[in-house]
Amino acid sequence: MALDARDATDRVDQLISLTDRLTALMAEQCQAFEQRRPQDAAVQMEELSKLANIYRHESARVRQTPALIESAPLEQRMKLMQATEAFDAVLARQGRALEAARTVTEGLVRAIAEEVASQRNTGAGYGPGATSQAGDARAITLNKRA
Repeated sequence: MALDARDATDRVDQLISLTDRLTALMAEQCQAFEQRRPQDAAVQMEELSKLANIYRHESARVRQTPALIESAPLEQRMKLMQATEAFDAVLARQGRALEAARTVTEGLVRAIAEEVASQRNTGAGYGPGATSQAGDARAITLNKRA
């Protein structure tokens, strides 16, 4: 999927609109994560994914062929640079919010796994002097790569 631009100015205008919309969607997602409401972040995930793919494709095209936007007025290109800087800032904010959510989630999973492991009945086994052969359940319950 690509932009359908008449000329460099039109392409820059479309890139600005695309970048602004992506920035707004990601800011909403960041706010949802910061408010610990990840379910709210999922609402516009489909649109965000589509726009992110278009943005990735178009930014790669412009990097590969700068002539696509070089003839656009300097003022328009500066607006695109400002929109891109705002997008980068929101991207960094989203990265921090996602990292915080991941850390909290891992902590919860670890705490639950440890509680489950401590609550397991080790049992005495069968027969005189029998001992339990139960292992540490955390290795099964907690996958550190997840």
